[in-house]
Amino acid sequence: MSRVLWLAAIVGTLAACSSVPLPREPAVVPAVIVPSVPVAVPPAPEDNAPLPPALGRGKVRWQPVRWSELPGFADDALHEAWNAWIRSCERPLPPHAALCPEVRRLSIASAEEQRAWMVRRLQPYRVEPLAGGAEPLLTGYYEPMLDAARQPNTGQQVPLYRPPADLALRRPWYTRQEIDTSPGVRAALRGREIAYVADPLDALALQIQGSGRLRVAEPDGRISVVRVAFAGSNEQPYRSVGGWLLQQGATRDASWPGIKAWARANPQRLQELLWSNPRVTFFREEPLSELDAAFGPRGAQGVPLTSGRSIAVDRDGIPYGTPVWLASPGPLLNLQRLVFAQDTGSAIVGAVRADYFVGWGDAAGEIAGRLKQPLALWVLWPR
Repeated sequence: MSRVLWLAAIVGTLAACSSVPLPREPAVVPAVIVPSVPVAVPPAPEDNAPLPPALGRGKVRWQPVRWSELPGFADDALHEAWNAWIRSCERPLPPHAALCPEVRRLSIASAEEQRAWMVRRLQPYRVEPLAGGAEPLLTGYYEPMLDAARQPNTGQQVPLYRPPADLALRRPWYTRQEIDTSPGVRAALRGREIAYVADPLDALALQIQGSGRLRVAEPDGRISVVRVAFAGSNEQPYRSVGGWLLQQGATRDASWPGIKAWARANPQRLQELLWSNPRVTFFREEPLSELDAAFGPRGAQGVPLTSGRSIAVDRDGIPYGTPVWLASPGPLLNLQRLVFAQDTGSAIVGAVRADYFVGWGDAAGEIAGRLKQPLALWVLWPR
């Protein structure tokens, strides 16, 4: 899935807020069956060997450092990250592919064995811009979970659409305002409805995130839980509704909770707010098995995202599948942990820039909507 992570452009204007606890990561089953005997791990080498030369990648410099410089490396619960690593090994890129057999066997190793193996097999590099650029920044994204109905009713009338039949023939396709107001455009989408939700702002958030989960009331009374995944867009330019509010002088809080509060106080301007962003996302429906439900949607690497362990990056600076050490002190979250570059987005641009996958549901959305704090990144590259 090639998600477009537009919410980062909204949360880029956010103010800090009081601490919100990170939802506990769900227990998950490794995607790969591993043998019952862990890999033998030689002792970690002394952290005083000569460092390799710095590496350049596009507009990014990787500066080699010693493991002792990684804040919190001795304290991270590495086993919580190992499922994300195994997921990356489903679609590994060179040179990470050569490590995957050992990664799989190490899934049942102790944290000390995992840490010693990482020190022996990987070299940390601090990620730096080659020239001045944007400030290092961590934002967050999540997978919304909404109640929906297959047929419109008095409470749920906002449609989520599959791609129109002529999407590839007209680029860009019609704007959000044209979709809402033009009978001809509405006719082109007739029969493409997946389901209906109650709040147009929730539908917009789902489109910005690019995927989500629906609890759908079926016509026969059953409730089914499905995932809607990114299937295309109208290719209109993305405009931040939070940015629009700031330009209007309508609010000082352009976080997602702040946007919703403004909309509740100004219902007569809701349509104007929505139309300020002409971009519309179209979806495909996917079944959600028990295993699928333990992970997020597929990121740009093509593997399911892991709550608290997957990030979106600028792929020009960090290749997909790369293990990354992330440090981000802030009033909302204090993070020092192993994560994996498994996604990207049009707003995720710059050497030290990441979008942190928080998880799914309302609690995750509250964190993702407010997360904006400093960031340091180290890529962990095979020796």
